[in-house]
Order: sequence, then C-alpha cells, then structure tokens
Amino acid sequence: MSEFLVSIANVHKSYGDFEVLKNVSLDVQRSEVICLIGPSGSGKSTLLRCINFLETYDKGSITIGGKIIGYQEAGGKRKLMPARELREMRRSIGMVFQQFNLWPHMTTLENVAEPLLRVQKMNAIDAKAKALRMLERVGLAQKAENYPAALSGGQQQRVAIARALSMDPALMLFDEPTSALDPELVGEVLQVMRDLANEGMTMVVVTHEMGFAGKAADKVAFLDGGCIVQFGTPQQVLKESEEPRLQQFLRSYHARNDF
Repeated sequence: MSEFLVSIANVHKSYGDFEVLKNVSLDVQRSEVICLIGPSGSGKSTLLRCINFLETYDKGSITIGGKIIGYQEAGGKRKLMPARELREMRRSIGMVFQQFNLWPHMTTLENVAEPLLRVQKMNAIDAKAKALRMLERVGLAQKAENYPAALSGGQQQRVAIARALSMDPALMLFDEPTSALDPELVGEVLQVMRDLANEGMTMVVVTHEMGFAGKAADKVAFLDGGCIVQFGTPQQVLKESEEPRLQQFLRSYHARNDF
C-alpha cells in the first residue's frame, strides 16, 4: 500500500483561455494535514474540487488510494470514468464547503442520518444511532432535535462536518470552512478540525486561517497564479521562506488582521 493517499501529478485545468491550474503536483500521505493558502483566484478551491472530481481537469492525474479518479484509459485514450465507479470512489471522500448546505426542513439528527439512509442503505435505527455519535464527536449531541435555523453558523458548519464524517471517509476536504462565519464562531469549527487532525484524519484544507495552518498542518502549499510556489512545513513556508510573492501575501494577511 502506498504511503500516499492522494497523488496529484502535473495537473492542468483551464476555463476557456484562462489556465487556472498549471502543472500542479502534490502528494498527501495518510494521516497528513495539508493546508492550501494563497490569494483569491490562485487555484486553491479549484484544486480541491478536482481532487473530488467536482471539477474535471485537462491534463495530468489525481489518484486516491492508488486509483485515478474521474478518468480511465481505453485504447490509449482517456475517457470519463463511469458514474457508478465515480460515486463509489467519492464514498471515501468527505467534503465540507463554505456554505453549510443543510436541509432546512430536517432536524440536525436527520441531516446527518439522511446520507446513511440514502447512500449506505442503513435502517433508520442504525442510521440515527450513528448520526448521534457523529454529533457527539463535534460536540452537538444536545442539538440533535433542533432545526438548522435555530443553530449558529458555527454550529451549522459542525453539523456539516458531522454529516461528512458519518460516511467514514478516508480523506476529508475543507473548502474555506470558516469564511462564512462571524469571527467569534470561527474557533469552534477550527477546534473540531484540530481534533480530527489529532485523531489521524487525512485532510486537505483551503484556508485563510494562518494560525490554523501554522499549528495543525503537517505541510503548507502556497498557490499563486495556478502554481504551487512554495511547499513545506509550516515553519518553512510561514516563517522561513524568502519567496517574494509569499512574503507579499503574508504581509497583506497580517495587515488585514492586525488591529
């Protein structure tokens, strides 16, 4: 078994004439936390969505557990993977978005249980029992019967994390999970993510939270203009790098957040 759960090799992605990812390569070891940082429009979220094949990519390959996601070779040419196989691969990948995407007409417990009923075909009793365990994991068991409208933004995002965890993913992807939250609610979501990291969950996180990247990440990748400009440990990237574009980005970040 490869030590890499995710291997991204020479990936290119364009929207028309605009090349949003340029020859991107990145490996993610099992139980490793990788944070993707960089300015808006640098390709971070596109790269994350390509890992789950929510976005197609034009060249290169992305393998999950040693298998290419999204494509297969046939007669020397690449074609799209059958939808059934793609769905099966995605079952091992959890994804948490900026917006919470909870069903407003369902309770917290029902929101977490629903994928277990629909996708894993669990019976209702087992699905609800597992959903409650997932809510306990993110500190929200006491909110099981509440509807999303009665929850804070931070609580709603924690429910979204619980729902993703309910599928027992081998890999968790986070696309700026705190960007839609009020500042005082950010900490509770980041704490859940730190707990997952401490438990050994493999995670790829697009974030503007430099403190989280510095403390929770094993590696940090700085993207700019569709390229990985700098990659290394948090110490190497956030403290020691002399890369001019990275230094400019970090100065801008600190200027916005030092009040």
